[in-house]
Amino acid sequence: MPEVIPAHLQPVELQKEGSDRLIIRWKDGHRSIYDWAHLRAQCPCASCREERASPPDPFRILKPSELGPLAPVAITPVGHYAYKIVWSDGHDTGIYTLEHLRALCQCPLCSPLRNR
Repeated sequence: MPEVIPAHLQPVELQKEGSDRLIIRWKDGHRSIYDWAHLRAQCPCASCREERASPPDPFRILKPSELGPLAPVAITPVGHYAYKIVWSDGHDTGIYTLEHLRALCQCPLCSPLRNR
């Protein structure tokens, strides 16, 4: 028997808004907004999680790819549960589950809920 995915975790449409935003419209009618920088900063891969947990390195040398504007190069589905985002800085190991994307929403309705 196939698994039933809740409507709040079923994307209906993905679209780019301007040069710095992703919009995901969900089956339950919600319209999620994400800045590219926010999504990249919240990459769920192991190396990014480890980097976020470590103190910042003031002597880290920036790579040339990190000096330009940050944007996705590709967004591809992973099964029916996630998207893989390849970034302009060369990073490509983050698998953004639908649950994670929904939790990262920056729309006016969701942002205050996270800041409690």
